[in-house]
Amino acid sequence: MKYHRVLVEAIVFALQQIFNENRQADKVIEQVLKSNKKWGSRDRAFIAENTYEIVRWWRLLKFVSNINCVKVEEDALFWQIFGSWRVLQGDKLPEWNEFSKLNPKEILARKEEAKETRKIRESIPDWMDAIGEQELGEKWDGELHAMNHQASVVLRTNTLKTNKLDLKKAFREIGIDTETLPNVADALVLPKRANVFSTELFKKGLFEVQDAGSQLIASFLDVHAGMRVIDACAGAGGKTLHLATLMENKGRIIAMDVEDYKLQELQRRAKRNGIGNVETKLIEAKTIKRLRESADRLLLDVPCSGLGVLRRNPDAKWKLKSDFLEKIKQTQAEIITNYSKMLKHGGKMVYATCSILPSESEAQVQKFITQNPEYQLIEEKRTSPANDGFDGFYMALIERK
Repeated sequence: MKYHRVLVEAIVFALQQIFNENRQADKVIEQVLKSNKKWGSRDRAFIAENTYEIVRWWRLLKFVSNINCVKVEEDALFWQIFGSWRVLQGDKLPEWNEFSKLNPKEILARKEEAKETRKIRESIPDWMDAIGEQELGEKWDGELHAMNHQASVVLRTNTLKTNKLDLKKAFREIGIDTETLPNVADALVLPKRANVFSTELFKKGLFEVQDAGSQLIASFLDVHAGMRVIDACAGAGGKTLHLATLMENKGRIIAMDVEDYKLQELQRRAKRNGIGNVETKLIEAKTIKRLRESADRLLLDVPCSGLGVLRRNPDAKWKLKSDFLEKIKQTQAEIITNYSKMLKHGGKMVYATCSILPSESEAQVQKFITQNPEYQLIEEKRTSPANDGFDGFYMALIERK
């Protein structure tokens, strides 16, 4: 294929921002794509896809490029890593100075060598590979391999405004194909990626982008119209909005978070979705105490390692540290212990994570149930990147006696 130098320069710049300035990949790519309005859709896709895939395969690409330094800082090395990535895709590189030191035969030979070592072959840090094997055993191989494949774009139909089949038809009329997903009631998946955010369908609030695994969580909470529901770790509100549609926009949802900017984004999304039963509340010192025993239903989508969503956030592999994992498990235990007091007796709550690690999920729930016998586990469910093709979510439905 023919390369345009300005596009490769954009990718190299993005990689430097992600790895040397410690910025989030999605934010960097968004900034880079806005920097040149002359780029067409193919140019933009080339930049975004190559950047994400190089981040995903960073350790493997350093290995095949014979780069041994812990931190890559020289411009030349970023160019070499890009070149190695394209060689692995079967491309013939242009005769640019930046690629002059690359030997395609050596790159391909080192890729074969990498197959012997899982943490290099699957491009993952040593500590993460060790924890995955320790907690998941034989299942780790399959989950890790699945998480190195690009995630599909999944939409959730806003059933307050339309239904899945009508939305599918509306997309087809504007040239975008979608497919239904069995066992996920309101989901449509895009077999081919498209910029759905620029469509009138999005601006009218007919759908949200939300992974299929994530869509199962709100349904798991067993909400009904007229209930009082608390979403205690709401973030920007993907699951809050889903709860509102399941409640037919009736009753009351209190969406809480420690970050005010996320709640402001939730308010904007709720307005676009035509949702009026959501109240946002910033979590402060006395918030939990004031809401004691007030919720019919409670959602605790707790902070976690995010190891179930590495397909979407591949840079998290390189930013996460093992000590963070220990700290976040302590935070999870504190949240389920303290926030569960907001649930009425006879009410139900869901504890959820986007982690594939049992220590953040099943183990936390078992510890909580053992220490708090007035709560009982009704059901728990997992989604598996390897088995379902969804992101890796865990959810536990718990009743307060």
